[in-house]
Amino acid sequence: MNHSRNEQLMARKAAATPRGVGVMASFFADHAEGAELWDVEGRRFIDFAGGIAVLNVGHRHPKIVAALEEQLEHFTHTCYQVVPYESYVSLAEKLNALTPGDFPKKTALFSTGAEAVENAIKIARAYTKRAGVIAFGGGFHGRSLFAVSLTGKVQPYKAGFGPFPPEIYHVPFPCHGAALDETRKAMQQLFKADIEPSRVAAIIVEPIQGEGGFNVIQPEALKWLRALCDEHGIVLIADEVQSGFGRTGRMFAMEHFHEQTGVLPDLMTIAKSLASGMPLSAVTGRAEIMDGPAPGGLGGTYAGNPLAVAAAHAVIDVMREEKLPERGQMLGDRLKSRLQALRSVVPQIDDVRGLGAMVAAEFRDPATGEPDADFTKRVQALALERGLILLSCGVDANVLRFLFPLTIPDAVFAEGLDLLEAALRAA
Repeated sequence: MNHSRNEQLMARKAAATPRGVGVMASFFADHAEGAELWDVEGRRFIDFAGGIAVLNVGHRHPKIVAALEEQLEHFTHTCYQVVPYESYVSLAEKLNALTPGDFPKKTALFSTGAEAVENAIKIARAYTKRAGVIAFGGGFHGRSLFAVSLTGKVQPYKAGFGPFPPEIYHVPFPCHGAALDETRKAMQQLFKADIEPSRVAAIIVEPIQGEGGFNVIQPEALKWLRALCDEHGIVLIADEVQSGFGRTGRMFAMEHFHEQTGVLPDLMTIAKSLASGMPLSAVTGRAEIMDGPAPGGLGGTYAGNPLAVAAAHAVIDVMREEKLPERGQMLGDRLKSRLQALRSVVPQIDDVRGLGAMVAAEFRDPATGEPDADFTKRVQALALERGLILLSCGVDANVLRFLFPLTIPDAVFAEGLDLLEAALRAA
């Protein structure tokens, strides 16, 4: 019996790699361009996943490819902590200027989102001389052991990996479905029963939860958190690993909330679309807090890799030149109105939400109102059969999130929306 190329590769994958590395697709990538991807058998897919929010400027943007080629002519690695290079410094300068807040800032570069999160906690602890950290239910901050202990979702991220580091606490996330009062009460209870506020180093929050279901924080909640942190000398960390770099209609989601409430975080974690698929992350924040750790306390062998840094410079240029945050807003509005229009024929669509192009659809059983993970899985599978790559998320696995490149051509986007509608109707 002749097995297809994809089937052969799947068999080799099963034999050579552990089951813990979960893989969604049953096909293997051969090449990709813009918002399209072709597998090893030549089948074309429209990419509405973007490598989990990494490809906001699309696959192989010519400017990114050119920047990488140019850097290859110079050097690929020196380790910044051994022999530094100017591009790291100039990228730090750009991120200090791009992130919201008109105060002195500093930036340290790392390799992954989880690494940025862990270093943000290290910085907050060194600065405050405190240990406690508060995170939110449904939050996602990475898979390394400390980052996953901040994550507010057991399956599949925490199951079987404990015990976790001490002094980490969770409260409910105040979004569309959860009252801010509930969060306030939980925080008061925490301060009464578990840890006094004077021992809390940081509160870490996603302005829009990624894995948690694209839940947008209530602006009032951010105002309250900022006041709480100011009152008790706690560092407020905004995790923008998934929501940053043009995805929400602004360079950063916190820009929306700063306009509405005046709130700014002390530190921000940035990764994913920062370097268009090259491993790069950053912690950017108030200069005096960033200077908390002593020399040698921060870094990493690959942190601020020169190729990734070159890609990030090009990403920032592309974002500006092609007005990608604004384009994201327009594409997100188009997607939202298409989904809203389908609610009458697809009663499982319970909610359509998000900011800019960070859009999600939540599915519930119309009869019971219960989260409908099976329906979500079915839509995802039917879309994939038709050539559209989609990702699910949410604590109940009943949310589809849309992370298409912001550079997606109008015709390809329209085709993707048609495939999405067909899958929704078929499911």
